[in-house]
Amino acid sequence: MRDRLVKLLATGFGVGYAPKMPGTAGSILGIGVWLIIQLTGNSWAWIVFAAGILPVIWIAGAAEKLFHQHDPQSVVIDEIVGMTVALAGIALDWRLVLTGFVAFRLFDIWKPFPIRQSQKLPAGWGIVVDDLLAGGLACTVTHVIARL
Repeated sequence: MRDRLVKLLATGFGVGYAPKMPGTAGSILGIGVWLIIQLTGNSWAWIVFAAGILPVIWIAGAAEKLFHQHDPQSVVIDEIVGMTVALAGIALDWRLVLTGFVAFRLFDIWKPFPIRQSQKLPAGWGIVVDDLLAGGLACTVTHVIARL
């Protein structure tokens, strides 16, 4: 039961099993999480999201063991949280959401310093931290573009 729940959450309720571009599919699900947070209009939602990062790291690490593979492609919980971070503080404007999405995917794939190095962290930390860093960088870029 526990293993099935870990796989369900780690794969974004099965989104990670997409035959092509599961990371992109997980990122789109992350937009949905961000949208839910936005629509609540409540800063507590961001606090709950932040508190959920440690369980996400645990889930990613547990899923890595279940799939017997380092950072399996089907594990997209990291893209979900990374994309949500990428859109933090962004207005509900499709152009900014698209900018954040593209920036996040580029940084997640390209992995500039120190994102690539963070993947060497143990277990779930290495899976999730690189996406949090990519999300933070994408968020910064999106906010700069929004101000221009």
